[in-house]
Amino acid sequence: MDIIKIIAKEFAMEQKLVKNIAELIDEGNTIPFIARYRKEMTGSCDDQKLRELADRLEYLRNLEKRKSEVLAALSDQEKLTPELEEAVGTAETLARLEDIYRPFKQKRRTRATVAREKGLEPLARLIFAQELQQGNVLEIAASYVDDEKGVATSEEAVAGARDIIAENLSDDAELRRILRELFWETGRIVTSAAAQAPKPKGPQDKGRDGGIYAMYFEYEEKADKLPSHRILAVNRGEREGFLKVELAADEDTAAFRLEQQAIKGPSIFKEMVREAAADGYKRLIRPSLEREIRSALTEKAGEQAMKNFGINLKNLLLQPPLKGKVVIGFDPAYRTGCKLAVIDPTGRVLDTDIIYPTPPQNRTAEAREALRELIFRYKADVIAIGNGTASKESEIFVAELLQEIPRQVSYVMVNEAGASVYSASPLAAREFPDYDVTLRSAVSIGRRLQDPLAELVKIDPKSVGVGQYQHDMPEAELDKTLAGVVEDCVNQVGVDLNTASPSLLAYIAGLSPTVAANVVDYREKNGSFHRRGQLLEVPKLGPKTYQQCAGFLRIPRGENVLDNTGVHPETYPAAEKLLTMFDYSVYDVGKKTLEKLPFEVRRTGEEKVASAVGVGVPTLQDMLGELLQPGRDLRDQLPPPVLRRDVMSLEDLKPGMAMRGTVRNVIDFGVFVDIGVHQDGLVHISQVADRFIRHPSEVVKVGDQVTVWVLAVDPAKKRISLSMRGPGKEGRQPGDK
Repeated sequence: MDIIKIIAKEFAMEQKLVKNIAELIDEGNTIPFIARYRKEMTGSCDDQKLRELADRLEYLRNLEKRKSEVLAALSDQEKLTPELEEAVGTAETLARLEDIYRPFKQKRRTRATVAREKGLEPLARLIFAQELQQGNVLEIAASYVDDEKGVATSEEAVAGARDIIAENLSDDAELRRILRELFWETGRIVTSAAAQAPKPKGPQDKGRDGGIYAMYFEYEEKADKLPSHRILAVNRGEREGFLKVELAADEDTAAFRLEQQAIKGPSIFKEMVREAAADGYKRLIRPSLEREIRSALTEKAGEQAMKNFGINLKNLLLQPPLKGKVVIGFDPAYRTGCKLAVIDPTGRVLDTDIIYPTPPQNRTAEAREALRELIFRYKADVIAIGNGTASKESEIFVAELLQEIPRQVSYVMVNEAGASVYSASPLAAREFPDYDVTLRSAVSIGRRLQDPLAELVKIDPKSVGVGQYQHDMPEAELDKTLAGVVEDCVNQVGVDLNTASPSLLAYIAGLSPTVAANVVDYREKNGSFHRRGQLLEVPKLGPKTYQQCAGFLRIPRGENVLDNTGVHPETYPAAEKLLTMFDYSVYDVGKKTLEKLPFEVRRTGEEKVASAVGVGVPTLQDMLGELLQPGRDLRDQLPPPVLRRDVMSLEDLKPGMAMRGTVRNVIDFGVFVDIGVHQDGLVHISQVADRFIRHPSEVVKVGDQVTVWVLAVDPAKKRISLSMRGPGKEGRQPGDK
């Protein structure tokens, strides 16, 4: 199997580029480094495509490895034939390969195994050959009766032979292929209410009455058309004991195709083979294929959920930071009070406090005075309010206070998902040993407004609140996917080498948590880094690691202005040559005098200039952008967070009302939008666009600011239905069934 050729065809790429990527990966280069600094070798593939290609490369290499193992096993068993060798060699999937090898795998003790031990294999072969047209089956089977082997009668011999035939048919690769295709063509997932659903465990046990699964109590849909979120919902309902789930298929066609493969013509053994085939189908083949297809559906749904989660996570992490502002982190609560943390523009905690404006204490006047005092003492600009328990009461309290303050102070509702996870972590304990868990949450809420990326990397990605059924995903695969997303985001933005935390540095290409900690230790012992080259003095940070990480680490106000850009140290000579070529120097980097450089390069010819300085055109283009804007943050180009001074409630909403909101989560069936009323509204996929879309992510992403129209409000259930299609367009989506 030519792996490079296969991947090139699947990804519509030149074989040379795929070969380059495979070699770069094999050399130990990280995906962010390859994507950013080896564009000429990859055809400018982005991080996501490189990761998909790397996964496919790993799969095909594992397939090749498994083929070698199967061939070796068949050879050891002296079962390897030219036909088997060809079948193994041409298998394109692991499933097909395992089908081929299935008859030769060592099995656990089965009915067929027992029958073979009793010496009934020859009888099974004789029966399945179906060559005898005359004779008595029981008389023929009598010669296999053997009390010592446990075969007391002809009937027992025939029954054992049937078990062997049934298992042989279930192991037949071609038959399994035929029936698998039939199941995919005709299969339907059928769900019904379980006979005995679990009882509610208490008032907090939401949905235990099966309400969230009620739509599946009598439901049926074609298996290959079932959307990912329904597959995962059905699986969870079954796992929790609310649903009974089965795969229905065209049983008549299955029986016909089974007989086509099993029955060879008129014979005294015809009915016996038919019985064996029916038994093998019911007892072995059908359950196996049902498990396989449901597993495949779950895997596909999981991949979709992880992909969607990754997209949402990336957009969340790349939300614009609120720079240069003093922020008060506000962690709402009832009985234990609301925790406050005043944070300066660099993320340093200036002060903390606890106030009690919410029930049951209701010490509103005292709380108002304490918060007012903090605002004026530290010249606070924004209050970041967590959106968890007691957030509505806290928002009303803050909004009313801000109306009384002459100073221009705003508030923002911040998604606090994961803040409690972080605050109770060993990392938070090391960072804030003198604060209790709740005060750490207030710090986290405030900091994630100031710099979402720097703060959210401290939290398990599964806990940040932008997923869909993420806790049902295979943990290792989900962790790998999300870690890749975080790594791509951190390296895409770059980090300040002199201020970045160990948590943030650990996601820089090539830096392990241990080496990241060593970088911080070096910084604390030796002072700020003045040049990137000092990284080579950090313990366990060798030349290869330096190559991978250096371009993503910034040093503002360092000895070399290029150290505050995305230009890699290996191309410093090229950057300096480029500047000299047009009568500039490194002292012009980032200044207005350099604005004409791109025009001068284009006038001369990009290919000619790239060749002259010794880089490719993609690297030249990246270099120009970095020289013009050293230390730039791509997030600054995005709309800033929506700041508020007043508050709305659910009761204020009326159908037809237009609102501006921020997208909080994008899932398979719709979009959740924060419109400033504490409860996010849902824009169903049918209301996202005037055209047919397969997924809401085709139109919006987490963090987008959108205009929505209120369709309906249910205060009792705290549900808000929204539309992005405009007023008076509440109809079905084009293409809806």
